[in-house]
Amino acid sequence: MNFLIKVIVIWFTVNSISFANEIKVFDFTQAEFSGLEVRKVRGADNKTIYTVGSNENGNFLKAIADNAASGLGKEVKIDLNKTPFINITWKIEKDLPGIKENTKKGHDFAARVFAIKKTGATPLSNRAINYVFSSNNEIGFNSPSPYTKKSIDKVLASTRSNLNEWITVKANVKEDFKKFHDLDVNELDGLAIMSDTDNSKMKSIAYYQNIYFSEK
Repeated sequence: MNFLIKVIVIWFTVNSISFANEIKVFDFTQAEFSGLEVRKVRGADNKTIYTVGSNENGNFLKAIADNAASGLGKEVKIDLNKTPFINITWKIEKDLPGIKENTKKGHDFAARVFAIKKTGATPLSNRAINYVFSSNNEIGFNSPSPYTKKSIDKVLASTRSNLNEWITVKANVKEDFKKFHDLDVNELDGLAIMSDTDNSKMKSIAYYQNIYFSEK
């Protein structure tokens, strides 16, 4: 379901880690995760199950969504003039084939990362670019959320070409806010992760790893 309408971000205050011109947003450690409340999206039957793990490339977050929807997020200031590019390493083990992701009945994603800009006094006024790992559309496809035009879904990865394998993707967040919202955004206000299947009533399994911002 749509992030802005359901207001699922759980903000927590932990400083991001900066290396030169790279801003690491999540650590995906047990210590970080244990301090979070995972909040179920209103109307969803179940919560997405998030657990932390590690492999040869570091820590990761595993998300199992079985007719479920819940998310977690981080309030962090990102200077998009210095580090405009978001980098995401992720994998979909079990996807959601056959759904129409740009409709209300099919607006589910096995993996998505929201880049959020506050533009008013309430969460409903926020603007977001929703970077998704699609189960049905090709890389580059984009569409407004069926719930609000204030959130844009942009496909950065697709299980049509990359199912059950780790891939790393990149996007220029500053350019995307200008292109899709006609906003000159100098500073991002937060980032959120959500895996959801509450519309399709299906089950997905996804992994997130090494999410950071860079200058190029």
